[in-house]
Amino acid sequence: MESIFGGKFEKQFINDHANLLEKNTKIDSELFSKYSVKVGLRDIDGWGVLVGLTEIGEVRSYIMDEKDLVPVPGKLIYRGIDINDIVAGFLNDNRYGFEETIYLLIFGELPSENELENFKDVLRSYQNLPEYFARDIILKAPSKDVMNALARSVLALYSFDDKADDISINNVLKQCLWLISCLPAFAVYGYQACSHYHGRNSLYIHSPKPELSIAENILHMLRSDSKYTELEAKILDLSLVLHAEHGGGNNSSFVSRVTTSTGTDTYSAMSAALGSLKGPKHGGANIKVVQMFEDMKQQIKNWDVDEEIEDYLFKLLNKEAFDRAGLIYGVGHAVYSISDPRAVILKEYAYRLAKEKGLEEEFELYSKVEKLAPEVIAKVHKMYKGVSVNVDFYSGFIYRMLNIPIELYTPLFAISRIVGWSAHRMEELVNAGKIIRPAFKSVVEQKDYIPIKDR
Repeated sequence: MESIFGGKFEKQFINDHANLLEKNTKIDSELFSKYSVKVGLRDIDGWGVLVGLTEIGEVRSYIMDEKDLVPVPGKLIYRGIDINDIVAGFLNDNRYGFEETIYLLIFGELPSENELENFKDVLRSYQNLPEYFARDIILKAPSKDVMNALARSVLALYSFDDKADDISINNVLKQCLWLISCLPAFAVYGYQACSHYHGRNSLYIHSPKPELSIAENILHMLRSDSKYTELEAKILDLSLVLHAEHGGGNNSSFVSRVTTSTGTDTYSAMSAALGSLKGPKHGGANIKVVQMFEDMKQQIKNWDVDEEIEDYLFKLLNKEAFDRAGLIYGVGHAVYSISDPRAVILKEYAYRLAKEKGLEEEFELYSKVEKLAPEVIAKVHKMYKGVSVNVDFYSGFIYRMLNIPIELYTPLFAISRIVGWSAHRMEELVNAGKIIRPAFKSVVEQKDYIPIKDR
């Protein structure tokens, strides 16, 4: 496809004026401290600034002990229920849990067996895309980025909704369930289009099957032969459960609430959240983990020698290895310090999958890095709190073992997190809050207008 960019005059204009823009936009960093600006909506000690209330999700990482904050193993709570109890509940019953988790997060309580089956029927009724949607919206203008394809598909669905701008709870609930049901097909078909038109690979489009769970349908639609093992589907389902919600303070959920507060439609709010999640500081972190480990495996000769691993980790922090960003990806979190409960759960199942795939040696490398990285970070940086591996550390490894293309890592996050976005959108609407509008202080000097002939 021919680009509209690239003319000689256009290039020169952009280069010159980008420099001008930067010169006139840069703000003195000392002013942020002077005016006590909560950069990133976080206090200087790293804690988030309180901007709202929610009953949907909660993240706990410390306790109060005589007015002191004491770090504790992290907890993730959905609608008042510990994520460990939710996971144990459906795994002990040997069933898939994502659909039950959707019900819990949206409606605020666990469903009975009959309620869950009725809910699954509703999701199944929504999962087939409108006629010709895949051909006309997804395949005819394939994107090189699946997250872009997702956002475009979500916005396009607006045109198929006769009540698209109706923000009554009944209508928004229907819209959210429709999007939750369609997003797996949007993501997989978006990838297939990208793979075919940009990667010159074979194109195959499998329709979702009503008898399958959401996790099973993703693998069915993604793989050319539609085959998968029970363990593969169960682990993908588990990953969807663990990524579905993380409190209203995560960037994309906050975006969904900010846009909802304006009174905009569901499709616009969800596409804005998708744009937030696409950012590598948010949804793309597990991609960096996988890429980092691929580089690590090339650089380290003996995976079982701690000293060699430590040496590589020091090089990462000193900007001498991988992307030279000075980061050990997958280690550390804005809230958790002792442990991320999602990573603790995923590690167990990453081992099971590694054993099935014959990748125990690589799993041991991940385990060693998990142990050594916090020690190396502590030696290099002064920290106000400890660090541990986060959910991205093992999720990318799991996706790679599932032979999921790297282009789908962040879209899988979106398939899961749209549940949390939906719950937060409806909580914002039910409580009819004011438009969310934080304050910014202008620090530019007053200037006189100069007539054009005198400039």
